[in-house]
Amino acid sequence: MVKACRHCHYLTTEDQCPVCGSRDLSNEWFDLVIVLDPEKSRIGQQLKISVKGKYAIRVR
Repeated sequence: MVKACRHCHYLTTEDQCPVCGSRDLSNEWFDLVIVLDPEKSRIGQQLKISVKGKYAIRVR
């Protein structure tokens, strides 16, 4: 099952977020954005994303 980190919103199947190291993950997340190049992506810049990958827009 895919979980979202409550701190950086990164989507992962692991028990710990590979981006920020947090173990505070949630199964309740909504909407998905995929960032391929964080430096050139306007959405990536607005969401303050520095690592490419899949991110949840909202996390409960």
